Amino acid sequence: MSAASPSPDGAPSPDDAPPASRPHVRVVRGAPDDVELAALVAGLVAAASDAGGTEGPAPRSAWSDRARVLRGTVAPAAGPDAWRWSLRG
Repeated sequence: MSAASPSPDGAPSPDDAPPASRPHVRVVRGAPDDVELAALVAGLVAAASDAGGTEGPAPRSAWSDRARVLRGTVAPAAGPDAWRWSLRG
């Protein structure tokens, strides 16, 4: 590996820095304060930690749920039109 080439003032240039010391986020426009930058970094860290996580088991379909068959039919509720639904229940 070659040594970082110094800039005209003697300091190494940011482009020649090792990858671990390069910034991951660069502000292109505006002047965010420390709180705004902290919120941005917190959001990026949360998104990165969520992206690599394992997901739980997929939800079961209601069609494959056997409890649905065991429930049976519900008796019609009493009310003004209960007689209409009494034959179908």
